[in-house]
Amino acid sequence: MNVTATLDDRDALLQAARDLRARQRLAEALATLEQLQALYPRFSRLYQERGHCYINAGDARAAIDALRQAVHLNPTLPASWDMLAQLYRMGGDTAQAAQAAQRLAVLKQLPPAVVMANSLFADGDLAPAEAVIRDYLRQDRDNVGALHLLARIRKDSNALGDAETLLVPVLARAPDYHAARLDYGMILLQQQKHVLARKEAEHLLKHDGDNREYLKLYGAACVGLGDHEPVIDLYDRLLADPQSPTEVAELRLWRANALKVTGQQPQAIADYRAALAARPDYGVAWFSLSNLKTYRFTDDDLAGMKAAEARADTQPMDRIYLCFALGKALEDRGDYASSWTYYERGNALRRTASRYRAEIAESCAARIKTVFTSEFFATRADWGVDDAAPIFILGLPRSGSTLIEQILASHSQVEGTQELTEIGRYAGELCGLDSACGLPLHPEGLTRLTKDDARKLGARFLAKTQTYRRLGKPFFIDKMPNNFWHIGLIHLILPQATIIDVRREPMAGCFSNLKQLFGTTNQEFSYGIEDIARYYRTYIDFMRHWDDVLPGRVLRVAYEDVIEDLEASVRRMLDHCGLSFEAACLTFHQTKRSIRTPSSEQVRQPISREGLDQWQHYAPWLGDLKNALGDAITHYRD
Repeated sequence: MNVTATLDDRDALLQAARDLRARQRLAEALATLEQLQALYPRFSRLYQERGHCYINAGDARAAIDALRQAVHLNPTLPASWDMLAQLYRMGGDTAQAAQAAQRLAVLKQLPPAVVMANSLFADGDLAPAEAVIRDYLRQDRDNVGALHLLARIRKDSNALGDAETLLVPVLARAPDYHAARLDYGMILLQQQKHVLARKEAEHLLKHDGDNREYLKLYGAACVGLGDHEPVIDLYDRLLADPQSPTEVAELRLWRANALKVTGQQPQAIADYRAALAARPDYGVAWFSLSNLKTYRFTDDDLAGMKAAEARADTQPMDRIYLCFALGKALEDRGDYASSWTYYERGNALRRTASRYRAEIAESCAARIKTVFTSEFFATRADWGVDDAAPIFILGLPRSGSTLIEQILASHSQVEGTQELTEIGRYAGELCGLDSACGLPLHPEGLTRLTKDDARKLGARFLAKTQTYRRLGKPFFIDKMPNNFWHIGLIHLILPQATIIDVRREPMAGCFSNLKQLFGTTNQEFSYGIEDIARYYRTYIDFMRHWDDVLPGRVLRVAYEDVIEDLEASVRRMLDHCGLSFEAACLTFHQTKRSIRTPSSEQVRQPISREGLDQWQHYAPWLGDLKNALGDAITHYRD
């Protein structure tokens, strides 16, 4: 039996290679490892096994190369360090032999369970790594190194709250444990706790002001807070002494993103191109160029993207980015059939990594409606903070909310901020969040809220969002589209806030979502025709519920109406916000401000009808979408 042709499981392939080596069938063992590398290129133990094979074959140089790759990926491989020390010693390289021996000695001083858990973690074996380290912590529960490792495992398991909780006592016991503090800052960052993350970065930079990882954490926290201008210089500083082509690509990408947000498109394009010069298969850089919406690719660009996407060794996320970039590039050329092929492939690949399930979202909506009734609000009529400053713009993504934000933020009394995460976080704290959809799990938790609780929560929102308000204007915008799930909570804690629902014709809106790749964990309902159709239906049904229990509370704005009659729509929105008309709202594209969403470049141009019928180019492939939307197509304005 040819095991290399039939075994596709990682550990089974590794064991097959070991068995072949034991029988001195080295060529077959190495071929098995080649297959394993193609499937799992970052699996450290395959390189360690390759080192064993080359030692048996008498090829010391090849063995050293393989073992160095192993310890680069996983520094907690005692056998690899041991073999490296011996090979260097035999070759007369005493300095390298001493370094390898020292790394081995350090590992031997650690508890074997900690070494094993670290090694499993390095190879992505999260569940067994967690089991090993938890078992060890039952014997030594205050070991800060072991707790730090457990926090890292929980972080990579997407249990960010658990990871944060684990690191708080670690830093209390060992405040100078800088590696743990860096991870703590990164975990805060991933939870959108940007103010706290920046404080941790500042703490670390006091210890080492030139540390590249600390500077990157600081920069990312600044970006999260909307401070894009300072990070442009920070990334310049890091680019003055780059550590690798990969880091050059990352820094150029981050700098380009900041330039894009601040409206410096030519400079942003130059940096995206520089990122690609450093790493030609960098999917996110190709996608970022396409995501400008106004950029046009050359024939050479198209050929390069197609070649990178077709390569077997392209990383999964790079492939997804490339698919969406190719979809947009071919759409711009009018090759809609090929464009749809790539959009469809990108969506299919992205959905495989998603835990979103439409039935769970629908169940969440049903539970929320049972809590937020007319009676619920009638008995809490005078709750919350009477402050009219917040303007919530919500609805589905890609429905025109960035345009509405830009129009309102052109008013002298209104400041645009970004898609703020505070309201969703409060819902999570009060109700818990479903792990698959990120929606309120137990909305009945809000029935336990007291009048004082609601007031404090409203005050907390106003205090927390002050960080994003730089201009001192009396009104500010929170443009988080998913806040339509939380209209009941918003009304409860901020009864005077303005709420605007921006709605788009369902075929156009759903198609616009299907062709858009969002952040790694955002808007996961948008990667399948059935999912987006059901989500749209849930959304309009949910908004009808809010209209029933809070009549007149939400202003509905149809994107198509804004395109057809801008001035009438602007006057209607300003009147609802209690603001006087200002002509600057009609020339919104001239307003200079930072914009983070995919529509950033589009809203810096005069209003256009281009997006209204774009989906019709793809009508041959959207029959299932039309069927799944059903009567929503004709009743979405009801």
